[in-house]
Order: sequence, then C-alpha cells, then structure tokens
Amino acid sequence: MQLPPFSLRPVGPGDEPFLLAVYASTREEELRPVPWSDAEKEAFVRFQFEAQHKQYREHCADARFDVICVGDRPVGRLYVHRSAEEIRIIDIALLTAERGRGIGSALLERFLAESRETGVPVRIHVEKHNPAMRLYTRLGFVPIADRGVYLFLEWKARNDA
Repeated sequence: MQLPPFSLRPVGPGDEPFLLAVYASTREEELRPVPWSDAEKEAFVRFQFEAQHKQYREHCADARFDVICVGDRPVGRLYVHRSAEEIRIIDIALLTAERGRGIGSALLERFLAESRETGVPVRIHVEKHNPAMRLYTRLGFVPIADRGVYLFLEWKARNDA
C-alpha cells in the first residue's frame, strides 16, 4: 500500500467536532462490550474527550496541537511538546479507516530523525492494550515506566560512533 501524501495544520476553533470523532474512534473497541445505550456511550465519550482536551490545554499549553490531513481531509490528530529534555508525543490518533496506511509510522519516523539530529529522546505514554504498541516496539521504543494501564515508552538514538 502506498503512503498517502499527508500534512499537518494547527488545530483551529472549528475542529472540535472532528477531534471528538477521532477520540471516539480510539474508544470504539473498548466500549463495544459495555452494555450501555448508544446515547450513554456518546455522553461518556464526550465527557472523557472534554476532560482530556481541557487537561492537554492546561498542562501542555506550549505544545503543538495539529490536525493530520490527507489533502484537505482531516484524518487524525497529533499533539507534541518539545523541550531541551525530550520530544514528547502527547497524543497521536487516526480515524479507524486511516489506520494501517503508513501515516502514523511516517510521522513517528520524522520524530526519530529529529531525535537523531538533536540528541533528545522521543517519549510517549501508551495504553498497554493499544494495537499501536506493535508499531512502537518495531520502531525501537522501550518501556521506561509501568504506570498501571499505561506504559511510558522512550526511543533514543543509538550512539554507534
């Protein structure tokens, strides 16, 4: 499968419904067996999204919040904070239909290249059951902390000199 051309653009004021849809797509599998009505699931997802969105904006105010686009079509979100100590991927998520097309891998490879240039590690929190764990492992991320349902992963450029 050929990697579709994609780009990033800053999150704008009209993007919240799309960002909610992306978040909801990341919770589909988890909520499928829950015996709630669709309305209850939607309310739960909206509540969780709003809490997460507020936390990211308050605690990561200097991060970059982007929408991932294929052409003009939004397909995902990418939130990243850069500092002298790390490149922290706060969140990377694609709509269900866009997963497995190479977009996430290509974005991660960009961060790994940046890490090689700057010497700072790339770090990300990932739920242990997240299917993307296979991708992170394949790229060389290693767990540096177990935080209950999450693993804190790190990728460092090797010093082969």
